[in-house]
Amino acid sequence: MAGFVPSGRQYVLLLLLLCGFGVVLFRLVTLQVWQAAELSVKADRQHRKTVSLEGARGTIVDRHGKVLAMNVEVPSAFGVPTTLDSPTKTARMLAPVLHVRSEELERKLRQERSFVWLARKLDPEQGRRLERLSIDGVGVVMEGRRFYPKGPFLSHVLGFAGMDGEGLEGIEHRYESYLRGEKRMMVLQRDALGRSVFPTDLTERSPTPGHNLALTIDEVIQYITERELEDAVTRAQAKSGTMIVLDPRTGAVLAMAVSPRFDPNVVSNLSPDRWRNKALTDAYEPGSTLKAVMAAAAIEERVVKSNTMVFGEHGRMTIANTVIHDHEKLGWVSFAQVIQKSSNIGAAKIGMALGEQRLHRYLQAFGFGQKTEIDLPGEGAGLVKSLKDWGRRSVASISMGQEIGVTPIQMVSAIAALANEGVLMKPYVVSEIRSSEGQLLKRVSPQVRRRAVSPETAHAMTKVLEGVVTDGTGAKAAIPGFRVAGKTGTAQKIDPRTGSYSVSRFVTSFAGYVPAENPRLAMIVVIDEPQGDAWGGTVAAPVFSRVGEQVLSYLGVGSHEPVTLAMAL
Repeated sequence: MAGFVPSGRQYVLLLLLLCGFGVVLFRLVTLQVWQAAELSVKADRQHRKTVSLEGARGTIVDRHGKVLAMNVEVPSAFGVPTTLDSPTKTARMLAPVLHVRSEELERKLRQERSFVWLARKLDPEQGRRLERLSIDGVGVVMEGRRFYPKGPFLSHVLGFAGMDGEGLEGIEHRYESYLRGEKRMMVLQRDALGRSVFPTDLTERSPTPGHNLALTIDEVIQYITERELEDAVTRAQAKSGTMIVLDPRTGAVLAMAVSPRFDPNVVSNLSPDRWRNKALTDAYEPGSTLKAVMAAAAIEERVVKSNTMVFGEHGRMTIANTVIHDHEKLGWVSFAQVIQKSSNIGAAKIGMALGEQRLHRYLQAFGFGQKTEIDLPGEGAGLVKSLKDWGRRSVASISMGQEIGVTPIQMVSAIAALANEGVLMKPYVVSEIRSSEGQLLKRVSPQVRRRAVSPETAHAMTKVLEGVVTDGTGAKAAIPGFRVAGKTGTAQKIDPRTGSYSVSRFVTSFAGYVPAENPRLAMIVVIDEPQGDAWGGTVAAPVFSRVGEQVLSYLGVGSHEPVTLAMAL
């Protein structure tokens, strides 16, 4: 048989086959060798989805370790729109469980995406109901939600964290860099048919949680303060109220309350005004409480002594074509009585003797017109006008607490300086920062800001301020068995419609310290727009007394009065 000789057509066919094999081989080499890494990444992207979940935030506790803010693990629902057969049906099944409108859920589930959040940080029961539904393309992962176990308690100090675990107000915001934990990358994976999504790292070690904070706040003192303040605001039908309790020796804040309170667990429907910490942010004209600062400056500069006599002009005096009135028609009274009886005319005369330069200098020395630098966000600086902006009546007005704006934290810090032998301290609320394992990272020590007046002046002012409670306008601030030093304040508010002082809207206050001979507590009470008998001595002073009496008992501070023992015969 003659040998087979391919025809020309067969040669062409053979050549085409060889070329085809060459192309396939080249493509295989390209895919398996040159583009292997790139294609592997693309394939992984098609089957894996990485979602960032926040790590656990640190815990916040009071000075005795009682938990005030913590993290709890709660379920969050997600969906995989590209795997769903019927977004409409799925949305209708999910709506009653997630408490989200089905139209909104359907809109999310119709997106051309491999992952969408459906509802985050649900109640545990919602998570259990969702798992029982067992819907393909819908899953649950656990996330940390900030939880405040005591509800409204200490709300204006703690603040709150948002949905993504970021601190938005209060301590939560100020110490965000310490409290926040590491971000956790949750990997969600589909099978080859794209039928389900599930987390692949549930058994992996969680990232390091945030650091824990210990506060100077004492839970018991805070509870007493909030309760008494709320009661006073309610009884006075007032707009709001503020109270701060300090340790005057260190500046540590033992309690800080604002009324009305809010629940940091539920803030979505609240206006910012409800969670604003008015103890730090809102400036007000202090009225007669500022007379304590003016008087200390006058003693320090030797303008007056406790027995210096001042003529009260029988309750009416003209300054710069304006009239200053006193609520009591006084004749000749001592300097101490000017403060005890809260004479506007006497204060104006003493302030004018002191002079604008020295008065301005001591306002700054006591911290007015500047932030106290407390470790909380949103603090205001108040308002102290520069000397070039003072008018002919400014010295007289400021001496009796007008033409100046102060915050409650500024005012109580100034009063605390008199209690602390003239030394102004920096107030603070966080005492320690520890790692999640308990390792001490930072301990806050008391910080001196400056000396405002000498110890001798502070002691002299203490005697004068004791007289305010024993013989003056602050009688209702008295605490049985203790010497109390303090000053009342009743200031008219500016009417925004007329630009002049209102005859019906007041801010009443009392600032002081106890025991006067060895102060343990410096406190301020501010009640905004009380109705009826709106005097500092009748509205604010009793709150000081009630809180002080309970806190001193709680701290075990002994009375200066001797104990009488009844003997059984």
